Amino acid sequence: MAEAAVRALASPIDAIADQELDDLRARGTYRSMRILEGLQAARMRVDGRDVLLFASSNYLDLASHPEVIEASCRAARELGCASGGSRLISGNLAVHEALEHELAEFLGMPACLAFNTGYMANVGVIPALTGDGDLVISDALSHASIIDGCRLSRADVRVFPHGDVDALESLLRSEAPKRRRMLLAIDGVYSMDGDVAPLREMIPLARRWGAMVLLDDAHGIGSLGRRGLGAAEIEGVETEVDIWMGTLGKALGSFGAFVAGSQRLRELLINTARSFIFSCALAPPQVEAARAALRLIGSEPWRRERLQANAARLRAQLSERGIETAPSTTQIVPVVVGENARTMAICERLLEAGFYAQGIRHPSVPEGTARLRLTPMASHQTDEIDALAAAVADEVQRSA
Repeated sequence: MAEAAVRALASPIDAIADQELDDLRARGTYRSMRILEGLQAARMRVDGRDVLLFASSNYLDLASHPEVIEASCRAARELGCASGGSRLISGNLAVHEALEHELAEFLGMPACLAFNTGYMANVGVIPALTGDGDLVISDALSHASIIDGCRLSRADVRVFPHGDVDALESLLRSEAPKRRRMLLAIDGVYSMDGDVAPLREMIPLARRWGAMVLLDDAHGIGSLGRRGLGAAEIEGVETEVDIWMGTLGKALGSFGAFVAGSQRLRELLINTARSFIFSCALAPPQVEAARAALRLIGSEPWRRERLQANAARLRAQLSERGIETAPSTTQIVPVVVGENARTMAICERLLEAGFYAQGIRHPSVPEGTARLRLTPMASHQTDEIDALAAAVADEVQRSA
């Protein structure tokens, strides 16, 4: 009888789920998770197949670096596998403070605060700085975490066309006289197109009109620049960023995120960022893994150089075969196919051929721009890059 009652309670939820899932299938946007096995590396087992992995954000292949693994294991042995609470109760460990100090020093910022994810960082910092009557300005291709941070802030939002500096200037000029606060929230590297924001033009405009600048450089930190400072470094504005958001789970091969800025900003976030206040702190093994990876970013710059060389080779090899990858200039290399079904069919055939190159559809990208999102790693060999390019070109042309 108890089991029947449980089933009866669940049935309305199942009916709702069935309706929504049927709609997703009809639109060609139903998604499911693949199962990966083995050490995080350039080659893994995906859905039972041994394949070359070209769908990972472990760009520098640090997740499996012996020093990163040993740091994590040592922390687990000495400090345990959990922080034990939120940072404001029992979870503020010495290793958290050490990581934040090292990240701030790496970025040349006064202070830093760790968050559990990049999503949580953005939905924490944007509402902390803006509210009713304020304005957040963002790019049309901003990451979902920026969009949701804007919604939670209850500030007004203005969106300018992707990378359009003139449109940004027009917005700033027209809005500045009537706003208490303005925040320009932009990505450094756009996660689905692989292009870099024109920061050397945008940041001076924001300063001229009194707007704060939040730079979400989740895909640039560690991966770009001579020192690994990301998009701001290659654009020459690393000393001009007000608020820096980055992740620990991509180039740094660990887990978590951070917001870097002034000491007062850190204090404000500790006291007002709900995604920080009401979450258990990062586990010590992840924190110590991130600290080890940060040291390697400084001591092994060849990984960054190799990553970008692999990406450049992949773009060139695809171009020679008639496949366009613009506007990418980074390790994120898009091959826009257009139709959802065609994109996912190519993805499946590539997997059968030994390459995991995930298809991306709406809502991650605008409708009608479904694509293969190729992400080489520093540890891929040139023959593997060439083989991927040949396979992608063959499948795209075959399905045309």
